Amino acid sequence: MKLYVSVDMEGITGLVDHTHVDSNKHNYERSRIIMTDEANHVVTTAFEQKWKEVVVNDSHSKMNNLLIERLHPDTQLITGDVKPFSMVQGLDDTYDGAIFVGYHARASLKGVMSHSMIFGVRNMYINDVAVGELGFNAFVAGYFDVPVLMVAGDDGAAIEAEKLIPNVTTAVVKESISRSAAKSLTPVKAGQLLREKTAFALKNKETVKPLTPPDRPMLGIEFANYGQAEWANLMPGTEIVPGTTIVRFQAKNILEAYQAMLVMTELAMRTTFC
Repeated sequence: MKLYVSVDMEGITGLVDHTHVDSNKHNYERSRIIMTDEANHVVTTAFEQKWKEVVVNDSHSKMNNLLIERLHPDTQLITGDVKPFSMVQGLDDTYDGAIFVGYHARASLKGVMSHSMIFGVRNMYINDVAVGELGFNAFVAGYFDVPVLMVAGDDGAAIEAEKLIPNVTTAVVKESISRSAAKSLTPVKAGQLLREKTAFALKNKETVKPLTPPDRPMLGIEFANYGQAEWANLMPGTEIVPGTTIVRFQAKNILEAYQAMLVMTELAMRTTFC
């Protein structure tokens, strides 16, 4: 049995604002430790449940946050940037299940540090389905027939996951008060919860079906301002929906849509105030 674990940072226990997730800020180093330990609770439980191989993908910012020396020795870690498939790098049809750790709500929804890839995105769509990082990544897993068994993060991420993926297990380590405040478990209690929920999710994996993406999906990204849409529209094959800041791209499959999203958001980040 082979497990894929994608680990983001905004949904980790006790982390509530940019000082926790920005490598230049004072809270970042202690946050890395909590993040790594949280991933390790999931990984260690999987090995205890006799899963033979666990691959962890560092999925936050420059994707070099996890402290490899604190992980279970049998873990394989995908780390660093640039990755062609970012938060789901290395995921393919050889896996029997996936778990998302440290995840957060999508942009425009209530949740701790809620966003979708960059802060300039208001909404992302696959056809008419609004998705964030969680949903997009789950669609990629579904392309490879891999079910997302568990999502751990704040209550906003749990609500989003449960709407998208029937029977998914969720582990809520903090409850949003605002976008930069939460009522959080301590790392010790969160660790206990993660171990219990991971064990349950792995034992009940047959109850969860992959989130199958549509054939030839239409990707839509609504940006915060028109300048960002203009930058994203520089990618060949895109179009701006007249009268909006939505940029659309007709993809051959969800993998092409995912990489198009990465290119469009990277371009949009070049927008300046004036």
